[in-house]
Amino acid sequence: MNRAKATRRDLLALAAAAALGAWPASAETRRPPDAPAGAADLAAFDEVWETVRDRFYDPRLHGLDWQAVGARYRGQAASAGSRNETAAIVNAMLAELRASHTRYYTRDDPAYYQLADIFSYALRRRGLERVFPTGDVTYPGIGVFTQADDQGRTFVTGVVEGAAAHQAGVLVGDEIISVDDGPFRPVDSFRGKVGGAVSLSIRRTSAEAPTAIAVAPSEIHPNAMFLSGLKASARVIAASNNARIGYVHVWSYAGDRYQAALEDLIADGPLSDADALIWDLRDGWGGAQPEYLDLFNPRAPTMQVTDRNGKTGKVDVKWRKPVAMLINAGTRSGKEVLAYGFKEYRLGELVGVRTEGAVLAATAFLIGDEGLLLLAVEDVLVDGQRLEGVGVAPTVEVPFDPRFAAGSDPQLERAVQILSRS
Repeated sequence: MNRAKATRRDLLALAAAAALGAWPASAETRRPPDAPAGAADLAAFDEVWETVRDRFYDPRLHGLDWQAVGARYRGQAASAGSRNETAAIVNAMLAELRASHTRYYTRDDPAYYQLADIFSYALRRRGLERVFPTGDVTYPGIGVFTQADDQGRTFVTGVVEGAAAHQAGVLVGDEIISVDDGPFRPVDSFRGKVGGAVSLSIRRTSAEAPTAIAVAPSEIHPNAMFLSGLKASARVIAASNNARIGYVHVWSYAGDRYQAALEDLIADGPLSDADALIWDLRDGWGGAQPEYLDLFNPRAPTMQVTDRNGKTGKVDVKWRKPVAMLINAGTRSGKEVLAYGFKEYRLGELVGVRTEGAVLAATAFLIGDEGLLLLAVEDVLVDGQRLEGVGVAPTVEVPFDPRFAAGSDPQLERAVQILSRS
């Protein structure tokens, strides 16, 4: 790969609201999330403040007196009662920058591990082996995205196909009440339980009593899980008028492997005979390149090559049938660039709700032994337009509150209706 291109992709704008488990830190290094704050936490605060000062994409720091901001929040951090409280104070400070892709994560945050894996190439130059001695980022989890509502309830907002939760029958919209009779914690709930099973207490509708689902946590490699989830998501939906609608969910676009897998699915895989395609870019991670839209370019040829052993393959695969894209408020960064181009060049309908408007280029920095800073380090314009803070509006708006959805998906259903008439 071209080195300049690889470096640029280390700076891809990425964001997610995901809760997928935890990496099993050793007993010697792991501290519980409610452990008292100490000198290491204050040192982490200082390191975040300095990294922002030196590396944030706007050297004027959006007009803030960063010295004064740091002094104000450092006083709060010095009296914090726990590591989680310190992290909340750091993120309150970062929020003053009003910039996407600028957030601090700890080992209690699932995004810590996902970002460490996504940015592992860059982080190897920044001490990845200090925190992950083998360089291999893994964690025990069940493969769900979760989000807490304003009442403090935790709901499943995404289930990665093929992962443990999907195999156990967990659905989008399930409220997680507890795990093994304890409070749900996206990291600690699955620590030390790989190879066994946990009892996930869920409520599927607001009126019903909680029920238990047995789920077997697995040791997850984040990038590999997102890739296998993409492949496992591919299916054909039988619609009206005998239409066969292909569907695929790209959970992450942080690397070429995901686009290559998509091309394989539509070239010779289960989607090749579909009459139309639903390209689901909701939630997960960004990192997509604008060139991925060339998949739908009707004016470029596809080549088939065959080697001396008779093995064939396709180059520059194209999809020349109807297509729709699913977007929501979790569609961010590079995925928003794709959504913009998909809409601007009228490749198909965008179904869902406005995207996040989080389109700055970011990279990751390890902070001490227990923190990671995702920081916006470059500004981004798309065709000269600013999507940061704006997002991309759908062409067909379909609101969707996933709470107690019991697996229903009105946005997907609407896309199927549209394509079955095309």
